[in-house]
Amino acid sequence: MQDLAFVLAGFFVGLVVGLTGVGGGSLMTPILIFFFGIKPYLAVGTDLLFAAFTKLSGTVKLARRGAVNWRIVLHLSAGSIPAALITLYVLHHIGPADPAVQALMTTTLGAALILTAAATLFKAIRGKALPASLPKCEAHQAAQPRHWSLPLLMGALVGTLVSLTSVGAGAIGVSVLLIIYPRLPLPRIVAADIAYAVPLTLVAGLGHASLGSVDWPLLLKLLAGSIPGIWVGAHLMHRINERLIRSLLSFLIAWAGLKLLAI
Repeated sequence: MQDLAFVLAGFFVGLVVGLTGVGGGSLMTPILIFFFGIKPYLAVGTDLLFAAFTKLSGTVKLARRGAVNWRIVLHLSAGSIPAALITLYVLHHIGPADPAVQALMTTTLGAALILTAAATLFKAIRGKALPASLPKCEAHQAAQPRHWSLPLLMGALVGTLVSLTSVGAGAIGVSVLLIIYPRLPLPRIVAADIAYAVPLTLVAGLGHASLGSVDWPLLLKLLAGSIPGIWVGAHLMHRINERLIRSLLSFLIAWAGLKLLAI
């Protein structure tokens, strides 16, 4: 019976991702911790690989449409992946199951979820006010960061956050990109965020797997539900009030974040 519950949880998260594009980590990790009693370090490690596989298909679709700016992805990855490897190195020496590490994970996860909730609510209210595209003469200029160091520094911050909590490469990543590339159209921002999340979550997830922080049978059950869930959500996307769904999700994610901070 619990196996079916895991599949349904995967379907629910996949459905939400397909409907809204909200990062699965901000939903799946709290669900695993609160509803299934999974240890935080196992929930984080398993969810990282779950995110890598679920976002891979989205990246392929976006790349085929030419929506991904690979230069931006490369610059962000240059900061995020080394930061993820350093974080994993520290976790390897301390031990992911160490009580101090568990406390750090739950506290950081709670804070990350609250930031994600705020970013999700902001996107629900203001996201559609941004332009969908730019003239070709402006596209190159819009893809230039405010400062050359910002993609590296912000990428490192997101890489550390994702490695500790599995959250950060979704709504927080979009917010970071909006700060670094304020003139870049939102569809390009979202595409870059999804694309650079794949190598980041894959590296972080495999690193957690080497630490024994991934439950492989659980991962397969979650993926078995999420893949059809994403497909259904993508087909229903234009039949729902996206702003309403995002607003409700932001309050749900904020509640989970506050509950984690209270542990």
